[in-house]
Amino acid sequence: MDKLKKVLSGQDTEDRGGLSEGTLLLWVPRKGLPLFAVFYTLGNIASIGSTIFLMGPVKQLKRMFEPTRLIATIMVLLCFALTLCSAFWWHNKGLALIFCILQSLALTWYSLSFIPYARDAVKKCFATCLA
Repeated sequence: MDKLKKVLSGQDTEDRGGLSEGTLLLWVPRKGLPLFAVFYTLGNIASIGSTIFLMGPVKQLKRMFEPTRLIATIMVLLCFALTLCSAFWWHNKGLALIFCILQSLALTWYSLSFIPYARDAVKKCFATCLA
């Protein structure tokens, strides 16, 4: 409870280095960009692979390539590949960062495809906000 009070009052001086340490890896000369891209992509692959324990590898692959989520699956895989390409072949830090963001968005859209009517709800929410 004391920790919560400190955080809410703004007196928490504890270092929260987890996120900042991971993103700092992106800006380390020469080796930082490929390492960041690899670890970021492997983390997202692990999040997709975690459902293999729930439904098995064959069923997971079948469900990934069903017509309702085919485009989302292709976008996720494409973002994985482009993130690694921007890090290893193009050596473009800005582009790698953009592809990491797109990777997160694509993975979110892919994950929403497993929840009934979730993508429709998100579309309606954005349509309402932008209208």
